[in-house]
Amino acid sequence: MHLALFLTLSGLHLGGWRHPTSLDADPMDVRAYAAMACRAEEAALDMVFMADKLGIDGVYGGSIDATLVSRVVGTPEPLTLLSALSVLTDRIGLAGTISTTYTEPYHVARMIGSINHYSRGRIGWNAVTSVSDSEARNFGRDRHLEHAERYERAEEFIEVVQKLWKSWDAQAIVRDKVSGRYALPDSIEPIQHGGQHFRVEGPLNQPPFPDAKPVLIQAGVSERFSDIASRHAEVIFPVLPTVASARDFTAGFRNRVAAAGRDPNRVRILPGCVPIIAETDTQAEALRAELDALIHPLAGLTFMSGSMNHDLAAYAPDGLMPDLGDRIRGSRGRFLPLVKEARARGLTLDQTARFYARDLSFPIFVGAPATVAGLMAEWVETTGVDGFTVIPPYVSASEDLFLEGVVPELQKQGVFRKRYEGRTLRDHLGI
Repeated sequence: MHLALFLTLSGLHLGGWRHPTSLDADPMDVRAYAAMACRAEEAALDMVFMADKLGIDGVYGGSIDATLVSRVVGTPEPLTLLSALSVLTDRIGLAGTISTTYTEPYHVARMIGSINHYSRGRIGWNAVTSVSDSEARNFGRDRHLEHAERYERAEEFIEVVQKLWKSWDAQAIVRDKVSGRYALPDSIEPIQHGGQHFRVEGPLNQPPFPDAKPVLIQAGVSERFSDIASRHAEVIFPVLPTVASARDFTAGFRNRVAAAGRDPNRVRILPGCVPIIAETDTQAEALRAELDALIHPLAGLTFMSGSMNHDLAAYAPDGLMPDLGDRIRGSRGRFLPLVKEARARGLTLDQTARFYARDLSFPIFVGAPATVAGLMAEWVETTGVDGFTVIPPYVSASEDLFLEGVVPELQKQGVFRKRYEGRTLRDHLGI
């Protein structure tokens, strides 16, 4: 089993930050993130992962007011944080999110390449397309790119970054003091890329880290995502809420990878999961109920509006969940199934938003450490996924029952490593 830990000081559950035992930390405190990453390293996890959004959700009601009232806002920029963690950790992989819609390939290739050097081959890039008009307005645009266009741009973006990383041969630098030749001209070549979205001459102005190139990660579940990821991704973070959806998606995605001429067993599928853990199963169920009771009425509505890129304030909260169809301009792969299920169950908009605020459509594993470990192992065995991106529902101020309780149980079962066998992220992932 492979495990990534979602780096957060507040947790995923939209009521979690309000729990009396939650960590009351400055969301910009690099030392708190470093402490979490070091604990994950002691547990020999594959990597820590940093998500990102390029703005504060302001879709619901046309302003950020409801978001500021109901949810945690403010997170570090991923690459600056991972740069710090690269010298504060020794073995664990470090993955961060960068948008292909609001950055340029040369910047990304250079920044990720630099941290790959600092970390000695432990960096991963989660390439995302972003989701909302709130983000677009921070980059001189009125509207976010439509689904097809932003994925076309994303694929070309990834191709350009990969070309830039290959624009140097590993033996390009010779540093011959006698002849005065620093590098071999034939070993550093312009890429001369001219495409629909980018024109980049190259080469990159830095050498690659010789032992391991960065790992390409993609997150999503839509058809267009799966199409591109099957050709490029080495790790994917899909949203798979049930065993059935996970089994079907995994089989279908591996077939796509094979059809693209790649080895499907060398792409790691790590869906998100939310473990709610206590000393006993009964206490864990009680903790889940406590967290659910702390959800602010606007929390789910604002989060869904931002991620859908569609204003849910236009609908009556006590009315049936509307059939949104093509009006979802953001994360279609995540929300089209959610809307369909909510309508089939006769749920109101408010009920749907509250359910979503608990898990963001990720599976929740509730119980004592041994129970949660058993559920995780069963999922891997039953669905064919390679492991999980573990997303804490909230961060406790006093203990970490996943790292201190569940991981040892997984190790006892023989399904997770007790120590690292290599030094790079590729070593950990077996790719």
